[in-house]
Parts: sequence; C-alpha cells; structure tokens
Amino acid sequence: MEKILVSACLLGTPVRYDGRAKRVDDRLLARWRAEGRLVPFCPEVSGGLAVPRPPAEIVGSGPSRDGASVLDGTAKVVTGSGTDVTEAFVRGAHLALEAAQRAGARLAVLKEGSPSCASRRVYDGTFSGRSTPGQGVTTALLERAGIRVFNEDELESAAVYLTQLEGRSKS
Repeated sequence: MEKILVSACLLGTPVRYDGRAKRVDDRLLARWRAEGRLVPFCPEVSGGLAVPRPPAEIVGSGPSRDGASVLDGTAKVVTGSGTDVTEAFVRGAHLALEAAQRAGARLAVLKEGSPSCASRRVYDGTFSGRSTPGQGVTTALLERAGIRVFNEDELESAAVYLTQLEGRSKS
C-alpha cells in the first residue's frame, strides 16, 4: 500500500506559523487516513521552529526565489524582521524527505503557499501578501528525490497518480 506524506496542518494539527491548522475536510483525505496511508509531517516544526512563529518568506537577488534557490544557496528564508531561518527550513525539508523515504512514500500532499510546502506559488519575499510562481523548500527537495508533490486543491490529481503508482507496483 502506497503511503502519502501530508502536511500535518491539513489534518488539523495546529503547527502553522500563526498557531493554527488549515484542516481540509475531504473524502479522499478521510479515506486515505482510514486506510492508514497518511504520514503527517510539518517540516518547519521538525526543523526546529516554534509554534507560533513569525511568518517567513523566501528572498533572493535573482529572478528565481523559491525552494530550489534556497537549496542551491542563492536565496534564503527570512522573517519579516529579517531573521534568517533558512537553516531550519532546509533541516525540516531533509527530515521530511527522510520520513517519506522511511515510509516508502512516492507522493505528498502539502500546503500551498507555504515557504516549505508550496507546490505552485510562494509569497514573493516582500511580506506584502503577493505571491509568485514557485515551490517551497521541502517540495523542491522532495521532487528532486522523485517524490511527486500535490497541494490541497489537487487531491483528485493525487488520487489519479496514486492509482497509477499502485498499478505499476502490481505489474
């Protein structure tokens, strides 16, 4: 049975920067949870950040300011006051990858918009509420390792991919 790494906040665990969760009540997540497929994880807390904590965004000097840039050392993750929290984000990403690999997960469902977990859009580093295309640090690392990442609005697509993975496993 395929396992799925999932952002703990999507399952109702209050681990977000504001001390809250972003619980998603969806039939697919409920079914996967009942089947024992889900591997809940919060890379930011696992990386050593507190709850609550100041919001953080990815900043850099080049045109690409996302998780891949952080992993490559050309961008960093900072709080609104300028505190560099890059190390915690990178550590959390590596711990998420280890958790996924231990569980044998080849897909993940992570929180969109997060500097760790975003798969499509991250905040633009200006703390103005504007977003830009890009991935979070954890998503970039997982995808480099061959783990496909979906966000909470892509559960149907994740289910299709899960079916494909399980079909390949049986043949």
